[in-house]
Amino acid sequence: MAEIRLENVRKEFGKVVAVRDVSLVIPDREFIVLLGPSGCGKTTLLRCIAGLEQVDRGRIYFDGRDVTDLPVRKRRISMVFQSYAVFPHMTVFENIAFGLRMQRKPGAEIKRRTQAAAELLHIEDLLERYPAQLSGGQRQRVAVARAIAYDADVLLMDEPLSNLDALLRLEMRAELKRLLKELKTTVVYVTHDQVEALSLGDRIAVMRSGEILQVDTPTAVYDRPATHFVGSFIGNPPMNFLTGEVAADGVTVQVGSTVFPAPKRMPPGNVWLGIRAENIEPSPEPVADAIAGQVLVVEPLGSHSLITVQVGQEQVKVNAPANSVYRSGQPIWLTLAAEKIRWMDPQTGLALL
Repeated sequence: MAEIRLENVRKEFGKVVAVRDVSLVIPDREFIVLLGPSGCGKTTLLRCIAGLEQVDRGRIYFDGRDVTDLPVRKRRISMVFQSYAVFPHMTVFENIAFGLRMQRKPGAEIKRRTQAAAELLHIEDLLERYPAQLSGGQRQRVAVARAIAYDADVLLMDEPLSNLDALLRLEMRAELKRLLKELKTTVVYVTHDQVEALSLGDRIAVMRSGEILQVDTPTAVYDRPATHFVGSFIGNPPMNFLTGEVAADGVTVQVGSTVFPAPKRMPPGNVWLGIRAENIEPSPEPVADAIAGQVLVVEPLGSHSLITVQVGQEQVKVNAPANSVYRSGQPIWLTLAAEKIRWMDPQTGLALL
């Protein structure tokens, strides 16, 4: 097992800064997810940890040991790629055992560890098959089994589920969570899928433009985003943001015609009020201290309906009970859960609390 420590890691490709002076500590046996949109630097950072990319600046440590300049083979890492990367001419058994053979492990140990990894992934009945005889999900299980059979200090996973269909991705996500809890190893997992990040990780590191904007538990990142970008990226639908005006005394905030108490004295001027769709209670009738709006779109989603509401010049997404009856053009009043509001500075995009 290993603690990973990154100190001011920077990686450039010509004039493009892919990773911008990132510092991060990943405790031993933690499952951390690097989350962000395409091009944010998450895969490049993972490849730096693996040794597949040489950093331009900064240091990388495994359990206090400086591995910055060590080749991949000396870092005791295993990696699962997006594209499965299984050998088509080898059986499932040979694929899983490949890393162990490269380590020149005894035959009995190779057989034992290969069988154990196959049983963990529920593919012990497929050991004599070739990849062409497997489904996409089964091939991904082979790739994961090969990584865990290697018994490395660090397991790195680069969007391992992105090539699977939605139903299989859901199944594999649950399997991965169970498996990695049993393995108790340090895992760095890259994805652009926020559902994967929220459901799998002990912590999430949200990245943008080569920087880590927030590192915290899934609940904290979802409920208390540190920046406007994090709030607008995490969640389906993303967090709503309404523009408010802080009074001269900094004690109240006016959003439209509705006045909210400011959680602490804030400088006069504009402020963003962030609120999740599930923390807004809609009503077809006027309600005291509610924000008035007009229904634009109603999307029935089975368990609930997602309503898009026009509030002044802005739009708000609201969750309503599945049996609610709203229609386009109808007036609607929105009551916001005050304790769930996230106040942010429009100039910097940073949370004020």
